[in-house]
Amino acid sequence: MRGDAPEGLPNDDVIESADMNGRTCIVTRQSGTPETLIRFVAGPDGSVVADLKRQLPGRGCWVSASREAVDKAVAKKLFARALKADAKADPDLGQRVDRLLVAQLAGMMNMARKAGQFITGSAKVDLAVRSGEAIAVFHAADAAADGVRKIDQARKAWHLGMETDAEIPSFRLLSEAEMEELMGQNAFIHAAALAGQAGEGVVKRANLLKTYRGGAPQTTGGAGQKPQ
Repeated sequence: MRGDAPEGLPNDDVIESADMNGRTCIVTRQSGTPETLIRFVAGPDGSVVADLKRQLPGRGCWVSASREAVDKAVAKKLFARALKADAKADPDLGQRVDRLLVAQLAGMMNMARKAGQFITGSAKVDLAVRSGEAIAVFHAADAAADGVRKIDQARKAWHLGMETDAEIPSFRLLSEAEMEELMGQNAFIHAAALAGQAGEGVVKRANLLKTYRGGAPQTTGGAGQKPQ
């Protein structure tokens, strides 16, 4: 019989069942969904890489979508055991995952823009919020307080006027300089995601990045839909 694993570490049976049963975090040993977990695999050179799209071949393992959980998995050398390979996780894996999530979000914003479901500019955002078209708003992390306040007032007005469960979500995840590096001329100070598959994809990825950084995910609060 195998002895119990040290407290806080999964035993071999738990790790072995994690991939077979679908999605169990190798750190917390709690099951989850693709929205709450990140898949990792061993690359051709044996390095641990994040498989955000869940498409890479080979045995995979899952970690809760939080920087803290990824850092713990690295520190406790859980990836090699979970992947059943001589997999090496770089000490900065947690930061690399953050950069991948940021790039994924920026890419989805550009896609939603082309689909007409992501608009920029404070006046357009304010109108989209007040009309109920917006499902989430985004501000540069270093946006001026006055501009953010005006859009916050529009969010509050929509919430109170339409009696929604919550205000339209608001995200401040990237600085203007970060966005310019990632998105070039598509960088923004204020923006809004609109209803539709691409717009919803932006909100989904924004929530994943926010959760990974230790924040709580936000629901749409009924934006884009008027109460029956």
